[in-house]
Amino acid sequence: MRNTRALAVAGAAVAALGLSAPAAVAWDNKPSNIVVLPSVIARGGQLTITVDGCRNGGTATSSAFSPTQLSPVSGGGGKGNEGDRGGAGNGTARGTATVNSNARPGPYDITVTCDGRRLTKPQAFTVIGGVRGGIGGSSNTGATPTDMAIGGGLVAAAVVGGGVFWMRRRAERNI
Repeated sequence: MRNTRALAVAGAAVAALGLSAPAAVAWDNKPSNIVVLPSVIARGGQLTITVDGCRNGGTATSSAFSPTQLSPVSGGGGKGNEGDRGGAGNGTARGTATVNSNARPGPYDITVTCDGRRLTKPQAFTVIGGVRGGIGGSSNTGATPTDMAIGGGLVAAAVVGGGVFWMRRRAERNI
């Protein structure tokens, strides 16, 4: 009998906690969970920034790009029941930022401001150094005398090695 009573009390406590958790989340009206895709990007590339808890939109800032507007996403993550608690919900906002062409390689933080509240995600994305384009990374100076000597030596070694192999095969046939 005692075990049944203890089990009923524990079950009621768990049910009460489980039912109160969603209400606590609905009251929390601040930006959370900043997601940046891709997480590694070259200079001049575009990032997609998604923020939960930013139902009216906001602004994303970083030293790698200009301030970027975040717009509310329709159907993005449960806007909540607008009738109760003044429409407090968990809306989602999204924006696209272009990384500056002169951004230095390395990790960057993003700070999001939504509804007067701020949230910073440290090392949200990493900028990698770009390649030199235009001529495909090749040089227009040609081969140096050292390059020619190394290449000639490799060709000569291949010719000698092939000749030795051919002579051994020929000698084996005569046996």
